[in-house]
Amino acid sequence: MHLGFPNAAESRIRENQLIAWMDQISADVSDLFLVGDIFDFWFEYKLVVPKGFIRFFGKLASLADSGVRIHVFVGNHDLWMNDYLSEECNAQIYRTLTDFEFRFTNHVTRVCIGHGDGIGPGDYGYKLLKKVFLNPIAQFLFRYLHPDFGVRLAHLWSGTRKTTAIKNGEVLFDSATDYIVLAIKERLLADQSTQKGIQAYICGHRHHAINLPLTTGVSYYNLGDWFSPEFKQAYVLQISEAGFDFVKFQPFC
Repeated sequence: MHLGFPNAAESRIRENQLIAWMDQISADVSDLFLVGDIFDFWFEYKLVVPKGFIRFFGKLASLADSGVRIHVFVGNHDLWMNDYLSEECNAQIYRTLTDFEFRFTNHVTRVCIGHGDGIGPGDYGYKLLKKVFLNPIAQFLFRYLHPDFGVRLAHLWSGTRKTTAIKNGEVLFDSATDYIVLAIKERLLADQSTQKGIQAYICGHRHHAINLPLTTGVSYYNLGDWFSPEFKQAYVLQISEAGFDFVKFQPFC
């Protein structure tokens, strides 16, 4: 969703769409998984969190209060998520690919979910940058910048990179070279050797909407993103008694 990009007004449009969708699913959902980069930048100071997104937080808290289990995966844009959503929305926070099991009436469904950043071969520049971002000393120094300066600086850096990427045009998906797919294929082999029975691997990060069969009965899904023009890459994966349903998000009027 990258809430906050490129400005408050445009971000609010996406936030309202997200809230409308959360309203729509509220009667049926038992578990809601958000697979990272909810925010374009997020940093939890000791007593301060970034301004905004109050409607989203309110709806998330409402779902949690109604009994929905909230699962939030940390993305590369919200690496510095700590306990705020856990305390306010009873959310479970995940930082790595994680296996889940859903028990339905007649069968069990097993999936592996994660944001997808930093896995697989290559992308060494980002992997080095991630180590810097997660370094306790770097986080300590950033925390002692005034939030007005630190948050503006982070948004400027993130926005510049994203604007450049948009101007350069969409990078086509290639399953033979995509580093997440290569990492997932390695994990699939390991999971099959231990007979885990994983039926789906689900990621975000790459901004490509993908439903890729890996082997019989096993697929890789990427949920795309919810800020491409006209939500053209925005997808939801519904997991139910009936199986997997990869659904294109339709904006609300």
